[in-house]
Amino acid sequence: MLKVSLSSLLFAVLASFSLAAAAAETPKTERAKPAAMQVAQVAMVNLNTADAATLQSELVGIGAAKAQAIVAYREEHGNFASVDELLEVKGIGEATLEKNRDRLSVN
Repeated sequence: MLKVSLSSLLFAVLASFSLAAAAAETPKTERAKPAAMQVAQVAMVNLNTADAATLQSELVGIGAAKAQAIVAYREEHGNFASVDELLEVKGIGEATLEKNRDRLSVN
């Protein structure tokens, strides 16, 4: 009987320590992200001054043909009044505009 009581008491003490240690666990500090996971700085692209090569290299989903279409639209219709006017360029849709909205300017 004494063995059972001691075993129960020892179990209770160890369980208490385990519970106390879990409750007192220090918050994890945020480690620096590896370079591959860090968010890259995005360059602003001015729709009214960028050439086709810049548009192609700096914008997501814009290849050579779409970049040239943007430049041709600008040459034919004048400067873009707003970023949303990019939707008027053939081949540029809502999804492409939204992917690049934070990168675009018209000033």
